Amino acid sequence: MRPAAALVAALIGWGLIGLLVALGWAPLQVFLIAALVLVLIAAQDALLLRARATPEVERDLPPVVAVASERLVNLRLRGHERRPLLLEVQDLHPGDWPVHGLPRRVLLPVGRELEVPYRITPIERGQFEFGQCQLRLRSPLGLWWQQRKAGRAQSVRVYPNFAPLAKLAMIGAEQASRVVGAHLKRRRGEGTEFQQLREYRTGDSMRQIDWKASQRARKLISRDYQDERNQQVLLLLDTGRRLLAHDAGLIHFDHVLNAALMVAYMALRQGDAVGLLAAGGKTRYLAPARGLGTIDSLLNTVFDLKAEPIATDYLDAAMQLSARQPRRSLVLLVTNVRDEDIEDLVAAVRLLQKRHLVCVASLREQVLDNLLEGQPVTLKEAVTVAAMAQYVEQRRRAHLALRAQGTEVLDVTCSELPAALVEHYLAIKRAGRL
Repeated sequence: MRPAAALVAALIGWGLIGLLVALGWAPLQVFLIAALVLVLIAAQDALLLRARATPEVERDLPPVVAVASERLVNLRLRGHERRPLLLEVQDLHPGDWPVHGLPRRVLLPVGRELEVPYRITPIERGQFEFGQCQLRLRSPLGLWWQQRKAGRAQSVRVYPNFAPLAKLAMIGAEQASRVVGAHLKRRRGEGTEFQQLREYRTGDSMRQIDWKASQRARKLISRDYQDERNQQVLLLLDTGRRLLAHDAGLIHFDHVLNAALMVAYMALRQGDAVGLLAAGGKTRYLAPARGLGTIDSLLNTVFDLKAEPIATDYLDAAMQLSARQPRRSLVLLVTNVRDEDIEDLVAAVRLLQKRHLVCVASLREQVLDNLLEGQPVTLKEAVTVAAMAQYVEQRRRAHLALRAQGTEVLDVTCSELPAALVEHYLAIKRAGRL
C-alpha cells in the first residue's frame, strides 16, 4: 500500500501548519488536532481499501501467436463493489515486447464488465509466460493505492509468421504461387502425370494427342497432364552463426523459417511430401509427410528453434540427411554461403547429389545492396564500399564453386527468399526433374 497524491498533499498541508506554529502564527493545539484528524482519516481509508474485493480479470489471448505480428489482447474486468472503483491496470507480459495501451487507469462500473484492450508485438519465437494481471486499487477517499494481482498466469507459444499461409489457403494453387511472387510459364495440358482426356484445342502439341481415343471418337482427343504427385521435398536449414544477421527487424533465421513454411505449404498443396532437417546449432528433424496437416507438425517442430553463434558442419548435416532420407528428394539448403566455408559445403553437396537433387539458397544481407547502390562521399564510406565489394566478389566465387558441381544457387535477400524458393520448386516439378 502506497500513499496517493491526495495524502501527500495533506501531509504537505499539515507541514505548513507546523511551520505556522513554529513561527508563532498558530497555536500548537491546531497542529496536534490536524495530525490526529489526518491519522484517523488515513487509517480509516486504508482499512476501507483493504476490505475491498479484488476484481476478477480474464485475459483473451490465444495459446499460439505469430512472431513480429501485432496482436490484440483483451482484459475483461468485473468488480464486486457497490460503488465504482478507480484502478490502474498493467498486464505482466514478457517485458521486452513492444506494447501499446498499457498501463491504463480505468473506472470499473458497478455490476458491469469492463474491457481493457491493448496491443502487443512478439519479437522472438519460443514459449513465454504471461503472469497475473497487476492492479492498483485506489481507496474510497483517494489517499492510498494498493497493488494486487488478479487473473491467471498463461503460457503462449510464438510461432513463425503463419499469417501469409492463411491468406493463401483461400485461393487456388496457381494463384497462390503468383501471390507469393513466383513467375512461371506453363502451357495448358503439360505435365508429367496423366490427368484426363478432352477434345483437341488449338495450340495443343502433337504429343498430347491420343490417337487411339481419337480413332474411336472420330475426332481429335488430347491428353491433359498434371504435375507428378507424392514427390519428396526436404528443407535443410542452417541454424548456425551465418543466420544471426538482422534484416527488417528479424534475424535471418526467422526469415528463413517464414520462407520454409511458404514453400512447404505450396508443396503440400501440390500433393508432395515435405520434411525438414535443421542442423548447425540445435538439430531438429521431421520426416517427410503429406497433407496440409504437416504444416502444424512443422510449426510445432521449429517454433522455438533459434540460430546459435557456432560454426555449421555442413558435411555432418549432409550425412544425417542421407542416413535419414533414402528416397530421392529435392533438397533445399538455406544458408549464407561464405568463402571460408566453401570446401566443407562443396563436400556436403557432393554427398547429397549422389541421391538427391540439391539447390542452395544463399541469403544476401540487404545492407550490401544498399551500400553498393550508393555513392561514397567520405574516405570512410569509400573504404566501407570497397570492403563490401570485395566481400560480394568472394560470395560470387563461392557460388561459382557450387555451380561447378551442378548445384543450382539462389543468391537472394530475405525479402526475395520465399518467391525464389517457391519458383525454383515449381520449375523443377514441372520440368519433371525429380
